[in-house]
Amino acid sequence: MSDSHNASRRDPDADLPEETVWQGKFIAARRRGRWEYVGRTRGIRAAAIIALDGDHIVLVEQYRVPLGKACLEIPAGLIGDGEDTGEVPLAAAQRELEEETGYRAKTWEDLGEFHSSPGMVSESFTLLRARDMEKVGPGGGTPGENITVHRVPLAGLAPFVTAKRTEGLAIDVKLAIVLPLIQS
Repeated sequence: MSDSHNASRRDPDADLPEETVWQGKFIAARRRGRWEYVGRTRGIRAAAIIALDGDHIVLVEQYRVPLGKACLEIPAGLIGDGEDTGEVPLAAAQRELEEETGYRAKTWEDLGEFHSSPGMVSESFTLLRARDMEKVGPGGGTPGENITVHRVPLAGLAPFVTAKRTEGLAIDVKLAIVLPLIQS
């Protein structure tokens, strides 16, 4: 799409100044014209991992306070979470995969940058596919995260997700990306 075409499709509020309404350590509520949205502070982004172990996928289950219930997700975490402000998506993904699941991967593929809820959140994430995995630790996340690791056969992923939804778990939208990628 050309720049002139993009300019004609821009929202009338796009060039108005951005106002920070509230800011915490990790997120900020912002306003630009009539738009209200949230974003990560300090330019922090996330890395999300499609972790494939042979004919299995490794998923995580974790209680999410904003949802008020546990959520089934692909492993993920913040890039530069902590003091390393120069961390790159691959390094963050490698760190988070081992921390959350106890696996290390030998092969990594960057699948690009995505936005999960662009009308409300400015956050983006880099999606990576990990293969050739080796179990090196227990996983479970950092103290207090209480992450449950699930190694699910790819052929049974759709029924597994359905069963978890029936149990009352929230389902992360990134699983909607994963299902077609692994079924093709």
